[in-house]
Amino acid sequence: MLVDDDDDFREAVGAELEDHNFSVTSFPDGPPLLDYLADGNETDVIILDWNLPTTNGVDLLSQMRRRGVNIPVIILTAQSGTSYEMMALERGALDFIDKSRGVPVLARRARLIAEAAKHPPGVPAEEVVEHGALLLKPRLSRAFWRGTDVDLTVTEFNIVQRLVTHAGDHVTYRAIYDCVHRSGFIAGSGEDGYRTNVRSSVKRIRNKFRAIDPGFEEIQNFAAFGYCWKNPPTPV
Repeated sequence: MLVDDDDDFREAVGAELEDHNFSVTSFPDGPPLLDYLADGNETDVIILDWNLPTTNGVDLLSQMRRRGVNIPVIILTAQSGTSYEMMALERGALDFIDKSRGVPVLARRARLIAEAAKHPPGVPAEEVVEHGALLLKPRLSRAFWRGTDVDLTVTEFNIVQRLVTHAGDHVTYRAIYDCVHRSGFIAGSGEDGYRTNVRSSVKRIRNKFRAIDPGFEEIQNFAAFGYCWKNPPTPV
């Protein structure tokens, strides 16, 4: 599903995505998309323009998440800059693509996200995953700490799930970032700029857990390397 208010751009991008073997349903604004989803229609990926007539793309994304729509979302925009990318990721977008990159890049990333959603690496087959006081529901992208919903975004959930899947081992900054972006994707300033994005994401995640449990210390730092989710204490 493609949402963009520029008729010519929407038609051109939709046609080119179809040339890349996508089936595309297009909308000029957010409300028609929400109505379409409310009717039970599904898709593998939603591509949202940042600037839309009724509400901007990131606010529309928040509305969808509140309604329980967890379809992967790409924010497509001419608003370049790390601050815009961080806002998109904070709201739950799985990717942030500048329109100037062109449709081939968009198509490649959309396909990677769609395939990852269908076959997520390291996701246990169980409906519920328990790890100490943490309970994960992978199919719903929900995390509960001591019985309380942590209210993580989809991106934050993916990070927590990656850490918990490797609990007791240190996970690199790069591996954490790659769990929500394609391998090798570069963000921020310089080759290691993604580290700042990862630190900000982990800080938000910790704050959400600490709002429930001020003593939360399960996510440990490993200087200049990454993070580790502690294993629960062994019963005596």
